[in-house]
Amino acid sequence: MARFLPFPLEEHLVPRPERPRLASPEPLLFLGVAADDAPLARARVVIIPAPFDQTTSYLPGTRFGPRAILEASRQVEFYDEELDREPHEIGVATLAEIEVQPADIEAGLRQLERVVAEVAAQGKIPFTLGGEHSLTLAPVGALLGRYPGLSVLQLDAHLDLRDSYQGTKLSHASVMRRIRDLGVPTVAVGIRSVSREEADYVHAEKVPVHLAREIRARGLDVDAVLADLGNPVYVSVDLDAFDPAYVPGVGTPEPGGLTWDEGLRLLRAVCERRQVVGCDIVELCPIPGQPVSDFFAAKLANKMIGYLGLSPEPPGRSRPSRRGA
Repeated sequence: MARFLPFPLEEHLVPRPERPRLASPEPLLFLGVAADDAPLARARVVIIPAPFDQTTSYLPGTRFGPRAILEASRQVEFYDEELDREPHEIGVATLAEIEVQPADIEAGLRQLERVVAEVAAQGKIPFTLGGEHSLTLAPVGALLGRYPGLSVLQLDAHLDLRDSYQGTKLSHASVMRRIRDLGVPTVAVGIRSVSREEADYVHAEKVPVHLAREIRARGLDVDAVLADLGNPVYVSVDLDAFDPAYVPGVGTPEPGGLTWDEGLRLLRAVCERRQVVGCDIVELCPIPGQPVSDFFAAKLANKMIGYLGLSPEPPGRSRPSRRGA
């Protein structure tokens, strides 16, 4: 074949700078821990992001909550000075987001229930990040068959005991009613917004409720809360349990809530004195440009994981030794 140039062309071309590769987005793993360092096989706690937002009745946007928590968690220090350890060392894995269909909350709940059941069957603690509070029904339903004596500790501004709300019995405002319909007792802490219907139900069913105004007047009686709880326990933390001065980015904010220290004291006590078999943090509604609520939720999740390391182990598992002890 004829050669049209008397010299190799590549020798006379001006070198072009190599185009930098665009970095692929890293998977959103809790704390940003590398996947190789947090395999599912070695995890004691499994993070399940669940972007539910179907029945939100005030401020929409809780579907962005799980991703915001995972993003903010990358700025949380591994080391916890209270526990003198890095909580993630008990083993934490992060799953992909649950697929949620906007028009079919039941399908999303069934999917979440299946995932939680599979996680629990492997002897791990499911930790769901929401998403609106309606999602709590799924993990509690999944765990009930495995733990017949299950009870629920609910940190919340609202009782969520309406029989239905805005045309659905699966509303975030009805989730604890549905859980009690399963025969699971609930204990509510931080309550400061109650409907007449809910008040009548509480009196008729003698539901243990620890009101925020009583906590302000007499202090948080952790022993009294634990006395109302059975064993094992599922812990559900609606972020609006805390005062909006601490976490304004929630679906339904209410003034007069718990402080950070009160919440931590209760969560540590329940983990130390009960077997906690599952938990969730729900109702984060991120505020663009104001990451304080996102970081609050991420820090709270990390603290909760640290406390889960203090919780009695199910048979067949051993607790890692405390460093420096």
